[in-house]
Amino acid sequence: MTRPEVNVQTDLRPEPAGDRRAAGAPQPAGDRRPEPAVETERRPWGSFERFTLNEPSTVKLIHVRPGQRLSLQRHRDRDELWVALDPGAVFEVAGRRILPEVGERVLIRAGDTHRLSSDGPPVRVMEIAFGHFDEDDIERLEDSYGRA
Repeated sequence: MTRPEVNVQTDLRPEPAGDRRAAGAPQPAGDRRPEPAVETERRPWGSFERFTLNEPSTVKLIHVRPGQRLSLQRHRDRDELWVALDPGAVFEVAGRRILPEVGERVLIRAGDTHRLSSDGPPVRVMEIAFGHFDEDDIERLEDSYGRA
């Protein structure tokens, strides 16, 4: 039996777009978690990517209606990895506007300000939160729906 080919990707930057993490963003207090290692395994039928393995994490599929946006926010206790699933998503991370391609990943560190929006069409983004997850760990800085 042949072992499957495994590619461990610790650099979450897409090629050749460059670093999508925000430089100069406030850093969380204490030790930082290492960047998640994304493993790709090739099989005869294709491949799969594993984003987390046996560690505390929460996965959400976020649906954003056409032209809508989430609050500008930050979290104290968790990092988030966003994966664009549809064209038209807009990521704002630490003051930078990112127009991700489908499949592109952006790591958001605890303490980084961030917002997700739709540039027109409905969009879906997979969010993987690493660390302690609590919906109350949201500091809203700006919100179109009066929640800030």
